[in-house]
Amino acid sequence: MALENKVVAITGAGRGIGRACALHLAERGAQLVLAARSEAELAAVAEQIDAGGGQAVYRAVDVTVRADLDALVALACERFGRLDVFVNNAGIGPLGRFDALQVDQWDAMIDVNLRGALYGIAAALPVFGRQRSGHIVNVISTAGIKILPTMGVYAATKNALRTATEALRQESGAGLRVTEVSPGFIGTTFGDDSIADPELKASLLKRKQAIAISPDAIARAVAFAIDQPDDVEVGSIVVRPTAQD
Repeated sequence: MALENKVVAITGAGRGIGRACALHLAERGAQLVLAARSEAELAAVAEQIDAGGGQAVYRAVDVTVRADLDALVALACERFGRLDVFVNNAGIGPLGRFDALQVDQWDAMIDVNLRGALYGIAAALPVFGRQRSGHIVNVISTAGIKILPTMGVYAATKNALRTATEALRQESGAGLRVTEVSPGFIGTTFGDDSIADPELKASLLKRKQAIAISPDAIARAVAFAIDQPDDVEVGSIVVRPTAQD
């Protein structure tokens, strides 16, 4: 029962994978600190956790603003006295071909998917250092494992985070664990509203409907990594549908 009473902060917790992680970890006895841009979505998740007998606090956060991540970690310490795990889950995926020149979307993916995760790491590490314990979990993507057209910039941000994750793991001492989790096709709304090309959007939606698995699969993977003994680090987990290439 290593998860019981662990204090876990999750970004992008209002929907999809983040929401699934929050609900699953709460069921396992963790205390949740939830972050996302939508306060209404966070409130709904926190209410569901509270109704099930769990504990959750939340704060509206823009991960591209470093002060917001610092405030999230401060909230964890203020309400629960510590922070045990920081899950960098927030991400966006406005996919498209390079020649579509969606440069603003490229910038946004770099800011959210990479810079936002680095800000989360920067906010959590001082607390972990004082405690001499902690766990960073970075949600990456199989898009960075098998590179496909239209996913170039998205995959690049995820692989940049993969590189940073491995370097952090090697720099970490005995008290800090680092895990990367790479989801495949997951049944969420991720990317549904941000893909401009109607043919690409329709193709991805069709593929998702055909093979996508529940975000609960990722929640179980995150819980597995956290639930290990303190001297066991799960470095990398890939979770994808059996039907995915």
